[in-house]
Amino acid sequence: MDENSTNEQTPKPRGQKKAFAKALLSTLSSLITAAAVVVLVCNFVFPVFKVTGSSMEPTLSKGQVVLCNKSADIKKGDVIAFYHNKKVLIKRVIGTPNDIVNLLDDGTVKLNGNILDEPYVSCKAVGECDTAFPFTVPSSRYFVMGDARDTSVDSRSSSVGCVAEENIIGKLSLRVLPLDSSGKIK
Repeated sequence: MDENSTNEQTPKPRGQKKAFAKALLSTLSSLITAAAVVVLVCNFVFPVFKVTGSSMEPTLSKGQVVLCNKSADIKKGDVIAFYHNKKVLIKRVIGTPNDIVNLLDDGTVKLNGNILDEPYVSCKAVGECDTAFPFTVPSSRYFVMGDARDTSVDSRSSSVGCVAEENIIGKLSLRVLPLDSSGKIK
């Protein structure tokens, strides 16, 4: 064995330890900052929700994760998230302030006298309904319905009623999980 070679590792100079510690601290600081930014963006600009029910099938299915846009203008046909009794509900906007919504006996929806084209609904149904139709949507309120009309509890029922503007979280814009169903929400 050579006199200059040894099995022991030579200790790192003190300067290398300090440089490593500084690089590690800088990396951790960057990761924490990035995580904080993601949390803030998710809470204040693009909240993320997991679909828990079946009232929006076939558009949204239980277990899907969706992205909500808080700054989007809400229009007829949009799928929105809103607060109701300390829960977040997801439904489709059918009528906006001052619209006249009518629900026929076969489940067909008329909006301002015209039959609403609803390709997102798999079967028409009156569902849970104790609202008198035709119904005029009040100011600063939105009439919402689930796409699964036979099971959805929505503005047709007085237990939910019309959604107040201040209770709307935002418009759902994107399915993110599972990946095989990801894409824009229509």
